[in-house]
Amino acid sequence: MPDMVVARPEGLYCVPGHFYIDPWRPVERAVITHAHADHARVGHGHYLASKAGEGVLKARLGDILLETLPYGERVTHNGVTISLHPAGHVLGSSQVRLEHDGEVWVASGDYKVEGDATCDAFEPVRCDVFITESTFGLPIYQWQPQDEVFADINDWWRRNAADERASVLYCYSFGKAQRILAGVDASIGPIICHGAVEPLNRAYRESGVALPPTRLVTDVTDKTELKRALVLAPPSAGASPWIRRFGDYSDAFASGWMLLRGARRRRSVDRGFVLSDHADWPGLMRAIKATDAQRVIVTHGQIPTMVRWLRQNGLDAGAFQTEYGAEEDPTPAEAGNA
Repeated sequence: MPDMVVARPEGLYCVPGHFYIDPWRPVERAVITHAHADHARVGHGHYLASKAGEGVLKARLGDILLETLPYGERVTHNGVTISLHPAGHVLGSSQVRLEHDGEVWVASGDYKVEGDATCDAFEPVRCDVFITESTFGLPIYQWQPQDEVFADINDWWRRNAADERASVLYCYSFGKAQRILAGVDASIGPIICHGAVEPLNRAYRESGVALPPTRLVTDVTDKTELKRALVLAPPSAGASPWIRRFGDYSDAFASGWMLLRGARRRRSVDRGFVLSDHADWPGLMRAIKATDAQRVIVTHGQIPTMVRWLRQNGLDAGAFQTEYGAEEDPTPAEAGNA
């Protein structure tokens, strides 16, 4: 049987359905797994995405022709039955299930298996072929429980507030910032968000996600509050005049890459908190096993290691070369929105 999904210059193409999944070049029809910039781009004729992700997708892409689908609901296009299932990555993130002629393929998009308060938890979907990401697809990547990470962030923030120093925490504007907001102890002090973060906070709140109150720095009239504040900002803000408003501050970075000493040194921050919205190595292995798929196609990340490991463990494993990048890099929107 011919492959249901193939890699084309425009993106991952569903052959019988005549549509693409997270295409990186403009196409007529696109199914979007989530709203990060490397997966959701402007220029497509028609978008299909989860109902849960509608707000953040419109906040990021503006006026697009968007059709939404509640998780688990099915729609048929050119004989292919499509349904979307929670990926646990960020608000609205989906795995794409495709069924045609009795065969089932699932494209994971980005995912994590540890649940959090800001999005629907990852749902394993049984399939014949599983297309998986591999951002952190090396055995060295193993995350500590998020509650422990939040406790470390709270301790750092509390000590800085006692010393009358702002706590500047660099994180990615969509997903990571909101997860941190939902996990920290907001009673420690005020929370200030960069201008790139606040529109996404609004989209999350409008989608029913509970977040503590946040403010822009321009809304703060009592400057003594800045000395007790937790400040959430994209990485690009560290090199901008915006950061100087906080005077003497302590800074930190929240990312899965903070597990590596070299990454912490390159960021030149006081602290590194290991917090990722992608599955770690054990999570990737659990997710793949739960699909019961006998064939696995690996995309962006640590492709050779993952493919070799899966083959050694009896699976038919291969790879798709894609143009997805880690959203854990500042986007142009983040860099330009102060």
